[in-house]
Amino acid sequence: MERHMPRRPAATTAATATALLVSLTACGGGGGQGEGKSGEPVRGGTFTYAAAVGTSCLDPHTSPGDITAVVQRNVFDSLVQLDGDGKLHPWLAKSWTVSKDARTYTFELRDDVTFHDGTPFDAAAVKANLEHIKAPATKSLYASALLGPYSGSKVLGKHRIEIAFSEPNIPFLQAASTPYLGIASPASLTKFKDQLCAGGKYSVGTGPFRSVRYVKNDRAEFARNDDYAWSPAGAKHQGPPLLDKLVVRFLPEDSVRSGALTSGQVDAAALPVTSAKAVQRDSSLRLNRRQAPGASYSLYLNTDRGPLRDERVRRAFQQSVDVSALIKSIYRGEYERAWSPLGPTTPAAYDDAIEGAISHDPAAAAKLLDEAGWSKKDPQGYRVKDGERLSLRWPFIGALVRDQRDVLGEAVQAELKKNGIDLVRDPVETGAYFERYGKGDYDVWDNAWVRADPAILAGFYLSTNLPSAGGQNVSRTRDQQVDAWLRAGAAESRPAEREKSYAKVERWAVDHATVLPLYVPVTTVGVSRKADGLTFDANAWPQFAGVWKTTR
Repeated sequence: MERHMPRRPAATTAATATALLVSLTACGGGGGQGEGKSGEPVRGGTFTYAAAVGTSCLDPHTSPGDITAVVQRNVFDSLVQLDGDGKLHPWLAKSWTVSKDARTYTFELRDDVTFHDGTPFDAAAVKANLEHIKAPATKSLYASALLGPYSGSKVLGKHRIEIAFSEPNIPFLQAASTPYLGIASPASLTKFKDQLCAGGKYSVGTGPFRSVRYVKNDRAEFARNDDYAWSPAGAKHQGPPLLDKLVVRFLPEDSVRSGALTSGQVDAAALPVTSAKAVQRDSSLRLNRRQAPGASYSLYLNTDRGPLRDERVRRAFQQSVDVSALIKSIYRGEYERAWSPLGPTTPAAYDDAIEGAISHDPAAAAKLLDEAGWSKKDPQGYRVKDGERLSLRWPFIGALVRDQRDVLGEAVQAELKKNGIDLVRDPVETGAYFERYGKGDYDVWDNAWVRADPAILAGFYLSTNLPSAGGQNVSRTRDQQVDAWLRAGAAESRPAEREKSYAKVERWAVDHATVLPLYVPVTTVGVSRKADGLTFDANAWPQFAGVWKTTR
């Protein structure tokens, strides 16, 4: 990418940028964050959290996984904090200004921060991290897209940096608050450049915990950073953690996680929503729940290959599936049916007028397929055209399936079969999965993506954000009008006007049948009443820096 520095226009205050973000509301449940305190805090002890999935990479600059963000938030701090109420606070940056055209951000950094390896934190470290994220060798699958139209950084002083963009980038402060843009020791980026995904001692940040050990698909272990004195201003707990150690265990089986929690083997666990009522009945446990902002769990249809190039076939796909009935049956009312690629708690974004836009109408779907030339059927009942069956490929990694998405996938498959559409679910290994992701070698791709800003839509629909470029445009949409709406949203500082731009994208995505929204994800965490202090951030991710135990 070409690097250049535009002239720095007049600046607005950080408060103006803060005002762009809208507060999030917590989803109801057995016990919300901060509720049901179980005793006085006790310093020391080990807190063990059971996560639903593991990851092949613990480098947040490379990995797009939410579990990478949850785990590595303990190690890597950010320039700013976006708290659970959607408010921005200083963190590694003491203050910031934003140019009127939202192309230049100037940060005044703290001068008392040290990385875990003893390297001082400064403006040069921030620049090194941003350049690392954008470097092709990093192979960033998300952080690079979060940076958006980044054009370069300029160190203005030891603790002052200017970050520039080639286009207006109102969502940058929210992006800068995420673990994906967390700041690693520049020494580690060089010394461990080939081991960063391995986590453990190779993960070196400024965070409240030091990374000690990572055993792939088993556990990650962390120790308290006794020198931690730069908690974000919005954190309820300030200073070093009370815990001695934090352990994250990766237990993909729902029943195993639930059993580990109820038996006391772990102190907290990510739970399927179907376990919510059982946890609520257990007096020794507390349930924390929050609806996630960002992209709903949806099926994206590849508009760039095979039968789904035809919008009539895509619309038939949408209308063949009784989404409301499936979500109600499988999730027993614990998940809300999604109508849009955006979840309803996404700030300055959701357009509730879109609800009801997709109808379950098998007869209309059949007519569309007939019109598209898929009027004949083979002996198995699948539609054929020119001797080819109407088959669609949907790759997935079995080990990463959660929230009964395998059951939901099979149900969608059965619904489509009724109308002669052969949806083939391909179990693949991790390497093949991401290779197919980058090449567009699929017809259907499932995804949900957490982000507390409607700019997540740019990741999914901006023409330049194809998977091969670090984006999530899995429908492979290329539309100039959509690009214009997305750029207008990124340039608009008024929440109501931003919402109008993104609402147009939502409606276009649904009307042009690029997506079949399924459900709105909810983060559900069961916690022992022998511990407290676990909270959610703006992304509905659990936070551990303030956790404490009543017993060691």
